[in-house]
Amino acid sequence: MCFPKSVGCYNGRMNKADAQARHAELVEQVRTHDYAYYVLARPTISDLAYDRLYAELRALEAQFPEFVTPDSPTQRVGGAPLTEFKPVHHAVPMMSLDNTYSEGEVREFVNRVQRLLPGEPLEWAVEPKVDGVAVSLRYERGLLAVGATRGDGTTGDDITANLKTIRSVPLRLQSVGTSPGAASHKAGRGAGQAPALPSQGESRGGVEAVPSALEVRGEVYMTRAGFAKLNAEREAAGEETFANPRNATAGSLKQLDPRMVAARPLDIVLYGAGVIEGVPPPATQLELLAWLKALGLKTPERTWRCRSVEELFEAIAELDKVRHNFGYETDGAVIKLNPVRLRDLCGATAKAPRWAIAYKYAPEQAETKLKAIIIQVGRTGALTPVADLEPVFLAGSTISRATLHNEEELRRKDIRVGDTVVIEKAGEVIPAVVGVVAGKRTGREAVFEFPKACPECGSAVSREAIVGGAGVVWRCVNYDCPAQIRGRLEHWCSRGAMDIEGAGEVLVAQLVNTGLVRDVADLYALRLEQVAALERMAEKSAQNFLAGVEASKGRDLWRLLFGLGILHVGAGVAKSLGRAFATLEELRAATLERLTGVEDIGAVIGASLVQWFSEPRNQALMERLRAAGLNLRSALYQPAAAAGTFAGKVFVLTGTLPTLTRQEATARIEALGGKVSGSVSKQTDFVLAGEAAGSKLDKAQKLGVKIIDEPEFLRLCGQRDAG
Repeated sequence: MCFPKSVGCYNGRMNKADAQARHAELVEQVRTHDYAYYVLARPTISDLAYDRLYAELRALEAQFPEFVTPDSPTQRVGGAPLTEFKPVHHAVPMMSLDNTYSEGEVREFVNRVQRLLPGEPLEWAVEPKVDGVAVSLRYERGLLAVGATRGDGTTGDDITANLKTIRSVPLRLQSVGTSPGAASHKAGRGAGQAPALPSQGESRGGVEAVPSALEVRGEVYMTRAGFAKLNAEREAAGEETFANPRNATAGSLKQLDPRMVAARPLDIVLYGAGVIEGVPPPATQLELLAWLKALGLKTPERTWRCRSVEELFEAIAELDKVRHNFGYETDGAVIKLNPVRLRDLCGATAKAPRWAIAYKYAPEQAETKLKAIIIQVGRTGALTPVADLEPVFLAGSTISRATLHNEEELRRKDIRVGDTVVIEKAGEVIPAVVGVVAGKRTGREAVFEFPKACPECGSAVSREAIVGGAGVVWRCVNYDCPAQIRGRLEHWCSRGAMDIEGAGEVLVAQLVNTGLVRDVADLYALRLEQVAALERMAEKSAQNFLAGVEASKGRDLWRLLFGLGILHVGAGVAKSLGRAFATLEELRAATLERLTGVEDIGAVIGASLVQWFSEPRNQALMERLRAAGLNLRSALYQPAAAAGTFAGKVFVLTGTLPTLTRQEATARIEALGGKVSGSVSKQTDFVLAGEAAGSKLDKAQKLGVKIIDEPEFLRLCGQRDAG
């Protein structure tokens, strides 16, 4: 890669001294933009401009490998997967918090602390209790040295490589004074301003502002939107879904391959410190949060300073009102004694400090009867227990079915048919059975025996560990199980895959039950008289269905790959494969090493692809699809040297376009290197608006996002063809 002459690029070569200066400049620029985007949520440049800076940095480090340092932004994901996690000893134990659901117990807690501190005026800090996984980050001379789990509080697991994939975790701390807004925190009712911090060049008490050693504690979490998307992708790829964002986060951090962790929508919030060396420690909790923020660390977005029990309850109530607007799950409020010097006088029990407590909000729950447990068989053969409930109204909807996740959950919660059960919406989305009301048992409840044979076909089932640490799953081993065939066909015909109109659940069941279709290739051999003869299928409906089958032959390669239902291959992965491989034949011939070099493809997904394409049954299926005339080329394919007009650009579509369908517009955007999002944000580059555009258009106008119509969009697309 050749850089501008101003940075020493002559005839394709770069003067080393100039290269080193440019490297330092790029590292600082990328760090600054990462902080603005991932910590402050206030990006200062476009995604395309950022991508160019990052690409230049990577190219420069490829030319001069000696410039690469552990804190370079390029080192967030890399290296071979780990074989195991090493133990890490916490210099200061990571204690848990006592918690309560009772306002009376909060009053007792305050009175108890007052008795420990007679005559001292009490001041409190209140923070959101993030529902995530506790971790510790250790920085030495400003550089991230170790990241670890809580473990038993004394010893945790070294997950440094995984934590480095979280973009809001800085690899190098900022000097105090370089961070905008370092001296303030967002205040709620009863909150006050934190003391001002030193400006750049100053020190705290005559000592350098960046500590020589810092152990900072916090919580890794998964965003609500990210959790919903991840579960949708796992379901589409035939994988077991996660029960809630916390389980998904815990499963992600257990991965031995950091590349898999990088694909998960993880974030972090830091709220405490273990060791602080080289600088005087902040005097209060709110000062600590302001200082951590000044160092470039992400801290709670809302805090409250309270001086009485009444103010505490006001803060707890206000947090309860606003927490649903946060992008992550919060299940309570953390109350901490604000002055640090008073904490030492309070001390701690063996497990928890005496100066802090967590007040947890009671989740919205309902009781109902568990009438039966139904086993559903998915297209990958996974057996999932589902609760058949007496209908009950909860959180705005009537619920008659709820997930029981897997056999382990049934046993752990001792759920029996006939039980009175408690249900809630896990992650406020998925109805789940969270427990039983044992006191209401009559003795007639029956322990559910998980089937050792498939309830659909009677074949044997196998017990497997779920990738991602979400437990175990039983699978039917019979590939020709009718339930699996139906599931594969429904997935193939779905709008996100091959988009075959009229191929609903009823029609698919008839095609399978009559023996007309055994796999997706059989769809392309169907005749009109066969389909029209099915129950409740008139000739016109049969014609429409077969027309949809014929139209699907022209779908892009990524849709075919997604439609095949290869384990772990969701729509996003399929598109990444489509960008990396021009044809199905190239993909089939790819080695594991080649596959794992593709964006979004880790070792597990790569191995799944290699295994799927190596099976004779699947090889024969590919040949039958080829013979049926399906398109096996990728319109998304982008040679490494090519860069589309829309590379790095994010589009949002709204309203009805004059001539293009949304699918056609999306295909054009992706073919030119862009991405399509479902919601408008500061990261959106263009909103393509048609007739009857709704709230997305309004939001784009408020945010100042560029709005274009179809003619302008087509002109932008044509610029590439013309050039």
